[in-house]
Amino acid sequence: MAAQFGRRLRRGATTTAVAAVAVAALAASQGPGAVLASDGGGAGGDQPAAGSTPSDDSVATGNSPYYTDLPPLVSPNKPGTSTNLPITGSAQSGIPASVLAAYKKAERSLADTDAACRLPWQLLAAIGKVESGQARGGRVDANGTTFSPILGPVLNGQGFAMIKDTDNGAYDGDSTHDRAVGPMQFIPSTWATWGQDGNGDGRKDPNNIYDAALAAGRYLCAGSRDLSVAADLDRAVLSYNHSNEYLRTVRSWFDYYRRGTHEVPDGSGAVPPPLDGGTDSSRNPGTSPSPTPPASPSPSPKPKPDPKPDPKPSKPGGGSTSPEPTPKPKPAQTLGAVEDAGTGKLTATAGDAFAERIKVRAKNSLGGPLAKVSVTFTIAGDTDTRFEGGKSSVTLATGADGTVTAPVLQAGEKTGRFMVRAIATGRSLPAVPYTATVTARQADAIARTDDKALTAAPGAEFADTVAVKATYGGAVASGVAVTATMITDGDTPVENDKGPYFKDADGNTVRTLTDLKTGADGTLTLPKIYADDTTGTYRLRLTTEGGATVVIELEVEAPAA
Repeated sequence: MAAQFGRRLRRGATTTAVAAVAVAALAASQGPGAVLASDGGGAGGDQPAAGSTPSDDSVATGNSPYYTDLPPLVSPNKPGTSTNLPITGSAQSGIPASVLAAYKKAERSLADTDAACRLPWQLLAAIGKVESGQARGGRVDANGTTFSPILGPVLNGQGFAMIKDTDNGAYDGDSTHDRAVGPMQFIPSTWATWGQDGNGDGRKDPNNIYDAALAAGRYLCAGSRDLSVAADLDRAVLSYNHSNEYLRTVRSWFDYYRRGTHEVPDGSGAVPPPLDGGTDSSRNPGTSPSPTPPASPSPSPKPKPDPKPDPKPSKPGGGSTSPEPTPKPKPAQTLGAVEDAGTGKLTATAGDAFAERIKVRAKNSLGGPLAKVSVTFTIAGDTDTRFEGGKSSVTLATGADGTVTAPVLQAGEKTGRFMVRAIATGRSLPAVPYTATVTARQADAIARTDDKALTAAPGAEFADTVAVKATYGGAVASGVAVTATMITDGDTPVENDKGPYFKDADGNTVRTLTDLKTGADGTLTLPKIYADDTTGTYRLRLTTEGGATVVIELEVEAPAA
């Protein structure tokens, strides 16, 4: 097994000293290096590299303690073997199958939508390794969601940054302070901006590796970065966590994975210990941390292979103590399910507001109502219907009775069925699905706006146009679809093949027009009508959506001698 370093690095002199030894050892063994385009050779581990982040960059992660486990000194495979990876080598250097698939899927997605960024999946793998040990060694379900949330320490200013709650505890379960969430460790406010649906399930879940990997990729590609350029890559990593030490560690893993790696089964990867009050991990994306007092470690010149994680991780501020056990939530405070709370039939006419509003109820583990649960309502499907205010997704919290009602749905002009899903934000609970329908505008009456006789000579055009008005319940019926057809006589009329006709855009003869609609005042004026050489009395039928019909006579006669 290849020798490797496993240390918990902190800001300040500790991080610099340990990294210097680690990087020197890597270089001496011809392992993956840590050459930084932005590294000026300074000794300050927590100082930003020159020109590292533009002023418009926000920071995705804070510089709290992170688990660094530097790469093995010997790459597991030869360069160029990063596809069709074999299941060989140590669990520490391998990448769990679902996690690796998520990184590669994110790379492909960015190649389609932002090809100029040139995001390599190995960069996501390097960040994922540092942030959460590849989703806690690939402890994910078939959809890529971690079996339990990966949470960083409480950002209460005690050894870490002070960030008051921004999500009402929806993602991190803490309604007082924020905590980092998921395998790529986003704080909730950052996830609210950059969250993605990487696996196409209609959700943006920071605890899903596909969603988190795509979100991290888009964050790294922000602006006009080209990650094939070393300086841009450094700027991207520093925008994720503004620390040279973090950059060195990510760079080391990035170079290592570029030399080749291997796939390991989900759940079999190396698992870093929880750090400093975190659950499964302790990264804090999206913020700048409070500095940690430096320590003076004595790194071993002869690192031992595959060191076991210290069962007593250091707490911020120095000193190695056993972590306090995380208290289990009481059943009455634990979300058990989200269900429909009596929503009626969801249907509306195009352009109208839905009379019914979606209502859901959150229940605790005992079946009682649970307040302050964040619920996200999302419109899905091919529709232009939106919530009041033009939004396709809204997030609200349940009240004291455990219920929350979505805003009014405003139907668009597109008819048909679509879905609305209600989910407990950031929770691995089934969504509550609703089917909604938009029907076409209707009219129950249609009539001509005048009673002029409509006549034309053979081969000429009718001098007067045909105008009609549609109503519904006596009121103007705007936007109603109308079909106009030249029909035959008889009890079962069909389209006539002679007599008056219309012309299409190419000047061809047509005797049926569709896609006609009444205007805002309910009126419709038909295009010009032409007569062929056959004289006689003919009929034009107009039918609205809703079944209203009017039949108009057209007379083709030779002019008087």
